[in-house]
Amino acid sequence: MSFTNLGLNKSLLKAVKDQGYDTPTPIQKQAIPVVIEGKDVLAAAQTGTGKTAGFTLPLLERLSETNPKMGKKQIRVLVLTPTRELAAQVAESIKTYGKYMKYTSTVIYGGVGINPQLAALRRGVDIVIATPGRLLDIASQNGIDFSALETLVLDEADRMLDMGFIHDIKKLMKMMPKQRQTLLFSATFSKEIKHLAAGLLKEPVLIEVARENTTAEQVSQVVHFVDKNRKRELLSQLIKTKNWKQILVFTRTKHGANRLTKQLEEAGIKAAAIHGNKSQGARTKALSSFKAGEIRVLVATDIAARGIDIDQLPHVVNFELPNVPEDYVHRIGRTGRAGQSGEAVSLVCVDEHKLLFDIEKFIKSEIKKVHIEAFTPDPSIMAEPIQNGRGGRQKQRGGNSRNRSNANSNKKTDAQKGEKKRADGQKPKSGKHNSNTSAAMIGNRIQEKLDKLDKRDANTPTKQNKRKRR
Repeated sequence: MSFTNLGLNKSLLKAVKDQGYDTPTPIQKQAIPVVIEGKDVLAAAQTGTGKTAGFTLPLLERLSETNPKMGKKQIRVLVLTPTRELAAQVAESIKTYGKYMKYTSTVIYGGVGINPQLAALRRGVDIVIATPGRLLDIASQNGIDFSALETLVLDEADRMLDMGFIHDIKKLMKMMPKQRQTLLFSATFSKEIKHLAAGLLKEPVLIEVARENTTAEQVSQVVHFVDKNRKRELLSQLIKTKNWKQILVFTRTKHGANRLTKQLEEAGIKAAAIHGNKSQGARTKALSSFKAGEIRVLVATDIAARGIDIDQLPHVVNFELPNVPEDYVHRIGRTGRAGQSGEAVSLVCVDEHKLLFDIEKFIKSEIKKVHIEAFTPDPSIMAEPIQNGRGGRQKQRGGNSRNRSNANSNKKTDAQKGEKKRADGQKPKSGKHNSNTSAAMIGNRIQEKLDKLDKRDANTPTKQNKRKRR
């Protein structure tokens, strides 16, 4: 089957041909006709299989079929994404495939000035690609009108429906017309997410083009066991001895990304970091430099797992395994895209053995282990607990209980320290919740003291009562 059989107009087919594509991927072949028909869709496919084009092409086709009179601030299509990088990527895809069509679009996310975004909406746009937090800010200022919305898309829906975004999404959806098309696209869907999605969709068409929660077959995966304090040394050796030219490296925390970047630079390897504490300008510059080959290593936290699309990226390294198995699938999905081969290397210390077990259980496959003699782990090192950056939960990873409790008492999670920004550039809801909780606790203590004072006053004779007694 070719794209000509999917019901796309000549302008879209010409744009697709310009990109050198002749045959649609399985997700595109199944999703495009269904979306054009106007049905709700719940679609899951491996990363790098063309999910973005799977909804952007039919959305542009639907826009071309009608030309309604639009009021100021009204929009026809809304695409919500969890990160700024993914929003920018979707916007680029819409620009690429819609270059021969008449439509308007804009990107809305945090970390940049809000006034230009408000101005763009006032001028009128057909398509908005946005992160939830900033869009909610704009909606609260009456900067956007959802009354004419035809289609809502949640890209990377499993993360979108995670606790970090679900409240914002529910608030936004209350402002939208009930009669609309809703599309949920992602690489992974848990049973809980499917149940939650059922409340957002009307008689959805379920599209799963691969075994659930699997990794792409063209990505070779390998694990190297190594002590935690020797990971940086092993990474540098792999890069230099294997002459790797372009490597995306994942760390668990923003501080860890900064530290590793500095260490690689000191070792003579040009590197840059990208994470939530970086300004949008710095993130965009680092990603552009990496794509252009100006830097060799891009060190990222999981904000990059779902927002980086790099042609023929050869290597992904898990410097630290993610706490959530789904994130492993998205991380290594940055390589092996569009039918290309790729390599995913994980450096695993004793603390992460349980994480590795959970990942292999999730992907229903055992990852190849390759022993490197010079980096044989020290068997006397005990496992320590790993702090969960997503939500502040802690999981025990082995080792004796006294070591775990001591480590736990000396460490704070990211949630306890307080995240400055969420992946979409907005302030995290958890911080506000914690502040409200603290305020309530302080208020309760003050009220208790006041109650005690009232009781004391009630039991203390006044001067008038003293005179009467006399």
